[in-house]
Amino acid sequence: MAGTTLASASTVDKEVSEQVAGKKKREQAAIVGKIVAQRALDAGIQEVVFDRGGYIYHGRVKALADGAREGGLKL
Repeated sequence: MAGTTLASASTVDKEVSEQVAGKKKREQAAIVGKIVAQRALDAGIQEVVFDRGGYIYHGRVKALADGAREGGLKL
């Protein structure tokens, strides 16, 4: 299924924006990670490949991955 988005989350989603309001960017990334993990699990996906898009694995990128792991995804 190359090139097909099966689950996504963003801070601009209405449901997500309410949860991240007033939080720091790293905290927002962790929340988005947990939400995308929940959406993926709801779609029957338990294991994913995390493509950091060339960004160094620290800060918000790491927080997103950690949030997804906490949400139950295997990266």
